[in-house]
Amino acid sequence: MSVQPDRPWVMRTYAGHSSAAESNALYRRNLAKGQTGLSVAFDLPTQTGYDPDHVLSRGEVGKVGVPIPHLGAMRRLFEDIPLSEMNTSMTINATAMWLLAMYQVAAEEQGVEPAALAGTTQNDIIKEYLSRGTYVFPPEASLRLTTDMIAYTVSTIPKWNPLNICSYHLQEAGATPVQELAFAMSTAIAVLDAVKDSGQVPDDQFEQVVGRISFFVNAGVRFVEEMCKMRAFGRLWEEITRDRYGVTDPKMRRFRYGVQVNSLGLTEAQPENNVQRIVLEMLGVTLSKDARARAVQLPAWNEALGLPRPWDQQWSLRLQQVLAFESDLLEYGDIFDGSHVIEAKVDELVEGAKAEIDRVQAMGGAVAAVVSGYMKQELVTSHAERRARIESGEMKVVGLNCYTETEPSPLTADLDAAIMVADPQAEANAIADVQQWRDQRDQQAVDAALEALQQQAKTDQNLMAATLDAVRAGATVGEWAGALREVFGEYRAPTGVSGVSGVAEAGTELTAVREKVRQTGEELGGRLRFLVGKPGLDGHSNGAEQVAVRARDAGFEVIYQGIRLTPEQIVAAAVAEDVHVVGLSILSGSHMELVPDVQKGLADAGLTNVPVIVGGIIPDSDGRKLEAAGIAAVFTPKDFGMTDIMSRVVDEIRKANDLPV
Repeated sequence: MSVQPDRPWVMRTYAGHSSAAESNALYRRNLAKGQTGLSVAFDLPTQTGYDPDHVLSRGEVGKVGVPIPHLGAMRRLFEDIPLSEMNTSMTINATAMWLLAMYQVAAEEQGVEPAALAGTTQNDIIKEYLSRGTYVFPPEASLRLTTDMIAYTVSTIPKWNPLNICSYHLQEAGATPVQELAFAMSTAIAVLDAVKDSGQVPDDQFEQVVGRISFFVNAGVRFVEEMCKMRAFGRLWEEITRDRYGVTDPKMRRFRYGVQVNSLGLTEAQPENNVQRIVLEMLGVTLSKDARARAVQLPAWNEALGLPRPWDQQWSLRLQQVLAFESDLLEYGDIFDGSHVIEAKVDELVEGAKAEIDRVQAMGGAVAAVVSGYMKQELVTSHAERRARIESGEMKVVGLNCYTETEPSPLTADLDAAIMVADPQAEANAIADVQQWRDQRDQQAVDAALEALQQQAKTDQNLMAATLDAVRAGATVGEWAGALREVFGEYRAPTGVSGVSGVAEAGTELTAVREKVRQTGEELGGRLRFLVGKPGLDGHSNGAEQVAVRARDAGFEVIYQGIRLTPEQIVAAAVAEDVHVVGLSILSGSHMELVPDVQKGLADAGLTNVPVIVGGIIPDSDGRKLEAAGIAAVFTPKDFGMTDIMSRVVDEIRKANDLPV
């Protein structure tokens, strides 16, 4: 008896870099290799509402994605790619309305009606305050933009998913499976309640709103637990949509999700081990038919080292294709139905998540739990506990804290060639491009469109139409966001560091470091002060938060002001707080521009005895250049021993002040 296999999931790679033209060429190559959807990575200025020539964009343009500041760049990004045939996912949140408007106009110029467009805007602003840090406006204003987009797409782009609730980054920030379930569902409740309360969607269309919400989740290496988590997600969504919102159509209650498997667990040490980690993580979201992802994108084996090359992305795509087309996975029903072990684990996760959802709702919902700092502090605590288990050896990571003996790897024999180097001209080219764009447009039309946008932002009108007008007039992402900043204001989210302890008991090593910190402080005339800084637009603050927590555990007075600071602001804080050491955390690739800026600022301010420590995704060759230029120490993901790092920091303070080490 022949079996008709299920259709495979949509296969994507998350990609975009340097420029719209180069990213377009990469997309067309990936589609030719069998990729079945596009997943667009935007650079940090685009994500946070700044043009390439803004001071905060320095070092960030084209690094973690493609710069798309205006309609001309959007046209180039999708040149010769028929948008009527694409399912395009855009990882964009604070500026999601702007990017969707540009995508719609670019499609219209191809002759494609909005109703024919299919794809997803991530547009989950809640998790930005908790994990990725690419928020722009305060939570209430951000939720208003999300609500407006949902109402617009339901009526105008009905095949579009206007919201992709993203628990992926919650797990990257340390969330347990229960927290990932609960915080994602709390976000969904906050958004659906906001849409309902806005009155923009008629009651008879509200089911369509629920049916178009999708999720973007994480899958870690504990693939049995992760598979159970996905079954728990489906059960919780079924209950919430049926019982809280009265959705009667089973199709509209279906839990629809895509997945990017875990990057948190990828190691710089023995990076070849990441391949089997990625495969195991993929199994967690494909093995169970009733909880199978609708779209899968996999990281590359070398992402802990730097920017993957096209060949590395191809390898990740081939991992999916082998599973889908060579194995028999798609020929069977759900192979876990009837398993008492699986059901018991799903029940446990569901009950834990319901209790946490109730806790968040009792606080006033997800927005209130963001503003109070509750959810952020819970994630920082969970992440600190995870790191402590790795350091103690309780949680084994092969090649990192156990089985570290290794033969030389041919994959990393030449580290500089094992990753892709961002185009050094990308920033200058993007600046020239945006300035040329401004010179060639009708400035009066832009000014009028932005003025209309601001006036409507002061009312409860849906802002999508005004945003489309601004796109067509030729405004830029920085101008659109700047106009709304003037109305909504800006926001700095709680860091979650206050009150968190990284270790339950100090232990011998940490006790010794505490004594060294205390003694050095006495010799220098006061408690040692450690400034942890996040220069540039990199919002991935997990590492900085863990450094701040462990530094406080070690006896330092810690100054941590959160993300998105200019080098000048970091230097000013170092002067004002009279610090003994500055630690900079950068994961976006902008270290070679921003670290020297901070270093020069400290020297100009006369702080020549304040060592600078740097941590992040920093290629080996860059690390050597930084140290040769006077940076005291460079730490990368292989340096997982946080207490050892604290000991090294004290040594560098002593050296800088001519004390014996």
